[in-house]
Amino acid sequence: MTKHTMNRNQHAGAAQAMDKKHNLMLLLARVLLALIFIAAGIDKLGHYGATVTMMESMAVPGSLLPAVVALELGGGVAICFGAFTRPVALCLAIFCVVAAVLFHKNFADATQAAMFMKNLAIAGGFLSLAVAGAGTMSIDARHGDSRKPARARP
Repeated sequence: MTKHTMNRNQHAGAAQAMDKKHNLMLLLARVLLALIFIAAGIDKLGHYGATVTMMESMAVPGSLLPAVVALELGGGVAICFGAFTRPVALCLAIFCVVAAVLFHKNFADATQAAMFMKNLAIAGGFLSLAVAGAGTMSIDARHGDSRKPARARP
């Protein structure tokens, strides 16, 4: 085996190890991001009336609650398993920003300010998933979605 062939094989092995770590990290990111939405959707179902009242107190129609629960539960499960990851992640990123603006706008309250920033941080995580995709450990990968990040089109 020549020196050139050995270097190429070492490089390929290192790239495979890095690819595996990359995909494990994407799986972990998906699960961690999904957990908060699955838990929130379940909580809203368990406290349906109180959630409607809270929404309406913030001038948000309570009639939107079924859609919110569907997005949180359905979107959370989809992200967790890596199904339709790019579009769902984009929807959840937008949802996080809208929720921050509607429900956490009292910056005089330190807790509300922190919740606002938390929502923005979660939106950032979802935007990263929208760009990176779900990785190989996902339903998307089984159905042919590229594991490579989305590329800007010229």
